[in-house]
Amino acid sequence: MALWRETPGAAQDVVADDAHRWSVLALLCLAVVLSLTTWFSATAITPELKAAWHLSGAIEAWLINGVQIGFVAGALASSLVNLPDIVRLNRLMALSALLAAVANACLLLQPGPVGLVCARIFTGVALAGVYPPALKLVSTWFVRGRGLALGAVIGALTLGSSLPHLFRALSGALDWQLVVVAATMATIVGAAIFWFFAGEGPYPFGKAVFDPRQIGAVFRDRPLVLVNIGYLGHMWELYAMWAWLLAYARAALAAQQLASPALASLLTFSAIAAGVGGCLLGGVLSDRLGRSLTTAGLMIVSGLCALLIGFVFDGPLWLFILVALVWGISIIGDSAQFSAAVTELGDRRFVGTALSVQLGLGFALTVLVIWLVPQVASLLGGWRWAFLLLVPGPFIGAAAMLALRRLPAAAKMAGGKR
Repeated sequence: MALWRETPGAAQDVVADDAHRWSVLALLCLAVVLSLTTWFSATAITPELKAAWHLSGAIEAWLINGVQIGFVAGALASSLVNLPDIVRLNRLMALSALLAAVANACLLLQPGPVGLVCARIFTGVALAGVYPPALKLVSTWFVRGRGLALGAVIGALTLGSSLPHLFRALSGALDWQLVVVAATMATIVGAAIFWFFAGEGPYPFGKAVFDPRQIGAVFRDRPLVLVNIGYLGHMWELYAMWAWLLAYARAALAAQQLASPALASLLTFSAIAAGVGGCLLGGVLSDRLGRSLTTAGLMIVSGLCALLIGFVFDGPLWLFILVALVWGISIIGDSAQFSAAVTELGDRRFVGTALSVQLGLGFALTVLVIWLVPQVASLLGGWRWAFLLLVPGPFIGAAAMLALRRLPAAAKMAGGKR
């Protein structure tokens, strides 16, 4: 009888714990959505900023690249001093989100081109204290279902990145300052959620320290090299598409005699936000079919979209929107799985270094590609074929992940599903 009474109680405890971890995940994702609105807050209003302050094309690119550069610097600095192990994760994310809100609010001061770029760099540094720690924190709650949970966090990042475009679409002809205010206030609310509700779970990680002396070991490990090539192919495409889709959509709508800044912003929001579904789909597929097969498949689809969107540039509108939405879903759906693969394939002694190298190389590459895309558009005399530059990345990445799938070490991923 004692055993009979204890078993239901244990089952109830498991159910309660399971329900609690999903509620924490939901709150964490909400906070990430709100905080990441600052990433592209300036990008969503770049046309208005250019007109108001007579910004050059070079400054326009720096408004986008400043966040990327700041994020790389902040992430590597955080890894060097092992900040996530010094400061509690929820407090680190809350304080970082507040700093991002302050940096974003500086846009309202109209500080001039140099001040604008500095504000964007500082925003990127601050967001490095939000996104990577969020991935680590959610992993402390999930052993079973971790792939889906990580996909949900990446989905939250995706939705947050798209929201400024929705703010711009809804504000219509109103002042661009409303977009900045909305993103700033959203980030402050996200910081409060981090502080009060985002506690760590029952499965803490050991220290994953970045040690520069171990970088050589990362590049000598063939499975890790292939994962990183896959990740670089993914990153070659991702942020450049997110950064320049608004400009591309505006040009495409003008070519279709449907010029509308609000419609272009709404389309951009929809395409990027559709990636939330892609992240969840990628998490489910990677746990069932394997990391390498899932990432390769999604990269092939996104590469085809980068190729096809130029052919539907001048319509019909429904087909242009369809390609953009499929691209938005596929381009981000594989993102979380590259980090998961590193944790599964890498030597436990240098997994922290391997993750930092992957993150640093990937975001550094985005700086180059974001700068190159408008140069290609200018060289070609318009935006129509500018995204052809992005096509090689995902196909090279897919080839690397399929090569990884053939290696014996790939059996370490996703419970043997490669």
